[in-house]
Order: sequence, then C-alpha cells, then structure tokens
Amino acid sequence: MTTRNNSQYVGDELELFAHAINWRSYWTSKIVNYLRGRVLEVGAGIGTNTKNLYHLSDNWTALEPDASQSAVISNWLHASNTLSANVLIGTLSTLDDDKMYDAILYIDVLEHIEFDRQEVINAYHHLAPGGVIIILSPAHDFLYSLFDKSIGHYRRYSRKTLLKLRPSDSIIKFTGYLDSVGLLASLGNKLIMKSSMPTKNQILFWDRVLVPVSKVLDRIFRFKIGKSILAIWQKPR
Repeated sequence: MTTRNNSQYVGDELELFAHAINWRSYWTSKIVNYLRGRVLEVGAGIGTNTKNLYHLSDNWTALEPDASQSAVISNWLHASNTLSANVLIGTLSTLDDDKMYDAILYIDVLEHIEFDRQEVINAYHHLAPGGVIIILSPAHDFLYSLFDKSIGHYRRYSRKTLLKLRPSDSIIKFTGYLDSVGLLASLGNKLIMKSSMPTKNQILFWDRVLVPVSKVLDRIFRFKIGKSILAIWQKPR
C-alpha cells in the first residue's frame, strides 16, 4: 500500500473526526450485518473505528502502517483487556499470502492510496469465499479541496470511478452515496470558506445537525446524492 506522505502523515484529522458520533453510527448501520468472522481493518489509524466495531467480530485485526498510531490502538487494547482484536504494523504486503478474511474494511483509507486498483486486487486475494470488501470514501472530485490535499487524499470517488476498481466476478451488495446535506456543506467549504481543516465546532454542527437530516433525505434520494460513497462487494462462494 502506497500512501501520500506516509512517513510524515500525522493524522490530526483522526482525532477531530472522532467527535462525529452520529456519522459513524450512520455508516456503521449500513455495514454491521457484514462484520462477521475474521475482519481486517486496513489503515486503522488511531483506532477510532476499531474501538467501536471490534466487538461485532470474534476475530478483528487492525492493520496500520504508522507505528505511532498503531501504538495508540495497542495501548488501548491492553488497557481494556480486549482479547478479540489485535494490531499489525504494516500493509497488505505484510500479511502471509494465505491469510484470509471474511470482511476487509477501507474506512476513509482508499483515497490515501496511490495505486488503489492494485490495492483492491490484493485485498480480494485475501478475501475468503463469501467475504466482502467494504469501502467508505469521500465522493466527487469536484469537491476536492484544500482539506483533501492537506490530509493526503489522492482523489475522491464517483460511483463510476469506484466501480472501475471492483473485481469483475464480485457481487455488488451496495454502491451508493451517503450524507446528501453534507455535500452542500463541503461545496460551501470549497467555494467560500476554503478551509484546509475544519474546526471542532464545525464538525459538531455537521454531525449533530446535518447528518440526522441526511439520514432521512438519503433514503428519499435513493442514495444517489452525498459527499461520501459506500461500496460493499462480495466474493462469490
């Protein structure tokens, strides 16, 4: 896995977006039924999602290339005496070739990887029959902003560009947009505010006010509009 500025990537936004409780609950509700068996979380960061999701599986592996961020997860697991999750420092290339998983997650990670198509191919190799690849990423290149650049995003995805990465024999369980109201907020930031990093208050306003509205409107719009895109692809049994 090749990430932009990987050796210097601090991930300050990870702590900031940890406050987005409603958003995390929203997208989690879309994937929870697929988090069974052996789960691999690629690019686990400081473990925000690990802490909230690991209990859904009896075998959770957090894979993170940054040693300092991996240490944050390891320290938390040790302090909480969590035995059903473990941490690996590295990328997919770190894994044994025959290591298989029932779900492989890329939660706001794939956009950081330069060679994203090869990454998905490699992930599919480690996917057990019937397993799923789950990708949540920022949507629409026209929303690419100073914020995206500042945190090392190579791109944002449309439904069309993300589907180009899909293994040809995989089964589409879901591919659609989330957070329709957030799309307007992101567009406002790009065109007017031009901020390279949102403030905590902005994150809280988005999470507490806009996300609940998006949860209602997304269904009305049939997941065809949103600032984030979610894909769930299954390997045939």
